[in-house]
Amino acid sequence: MDIDSHLKTGSRYTVLIAGLVIQFCAGIIYMWSVFKQPVADFLDWSSGASAMTASFMLVAFVAGILIGGRFMDRIGPKKMCIIGSLMMSLGILASSLVNSDYPYLIYLAYGIIGGFGVGTVYTCTVSPIQKWFYNRRGFATGLMVGAFGFSLVLFAPLANILISDIGVSSTFRVFGAAFLVICVAASLFISNPREGYVASKASSANNQKQYTPREMLKTRSFYLITMSLFLVLPAYFVLNPLFMSLGVERGLSDSLAVMGVMITGICSASGRLLITWMSDRIGRMAALLMITGFTLIGIILIIFAENMLFVVCLALIAFGFGGAAGTYTAVTSDHFGTKNMGSNYGLVMIGFGASALIFPLLSTELTSGGDYTLSFALCAITCIASLICILLLRRFPGAGTHREDS
Repeated sequence: MDIDSHLKTGSRYTVLIAGLVIQFCAGIIYMWSVFKQPVADFLDWSSGASAMTASFMLVAFVAGILIGGRFMDRIGPKKMCIIGSLMMSLGILASSLVNSDYPYLIYLAYGIIGGFGVGTVYTCTVSPIQKWFYNRRGFATGLMVGAFGFSLVLFAPLANILISDIGVSSTFRVFGAAFLVICVAASLFISNPREGYVASKASSANNQKQYTPREMLKTRSFYLITMSLFLVLPAYFVLNPLFMSLGVERGLSDSLAVMGVMITGICSASGRLLITWMSDRIGRMAALLMITGFTLIGIILIIFAENMLFVVCLALIAFGFGGAAGTYTAVTSDHFGTKNMGSNYGLVMIGFGASALIFPLLSTELTSGGDYTLSFALCAITCIASLICILLLRRFPGAGTHREDS
């Protein structure tokens, strides 16, 4: 290997490691099920109102991907990643100042400011890695978003310990200060490869049409990809704020319910890594069908599942959700190229944000006396609709055709 090749290889792994660190911190977005009840108690607030913070954060997360990705394509990933790290950390720090007089400010601090920052750092780490690892997009993306999901495994028990020992406000201060230092420092190592890096190494990438957002919006495949994402995610979004409380109702002890949250984090991270990695080999469409299948089985069984079967159902749904988080990134770049990945993936993620906002609200309307049967049935129907979108997507070029080049 010549010196130039060695430097290129070293650079891409430096970017990968820095991105993994940032993604690991940013995964706090999925930990609201741990914060929900302690925050409700601390702010003298209803559990339902506290649970809505997760929906605000997920919608802001998508806005951060869309807007942050747009600016990233213009000014580069490093600057936008620093901005996103500051917003994420300051949003969490601001949450420590919220009190019972104005509890809804938690929506603004943790939900909107923090969520927007998380979305920005997410796209500013995932998009460059698609360019550095042009021939192993599934593998690299899987590692990156796997760290995002795995953070729940460490931070869930840590947050429980901190909340018990130092309280809700101080816990937010600890997380916010730590993420501020770690993520801003790691952002300094985020970059795109030099111009022509992909083209000189991969003829397939060189020949692929690089869609602008305007061109992408004129394709049928964009709407099928976005709709299939929108329709496969409701099961996770409906269950996410209920992991602990519903687990206890279904026969789990408090400690097992916390363990259930950790298991969902492990399964989400595993899905992000394994399914996305497998998609390089079995094809993207096969991976999307696998994701939908796991989610559909889990949401049907959870209608009546109790005790450890309930945990198994959560694991299946979290595994599918994690796979979707990684694989749809690769699907987007397969269809529309990597040049405008920040903007294009942001538009696809509108399906993610819409799903995160709409279906928890619908679930609240459908739930009666703690009976979630109708909500879970609706999620099963949306999975079937997602399956139809995926099957229709196979008709278009780029769908399911990618395999690892080397």
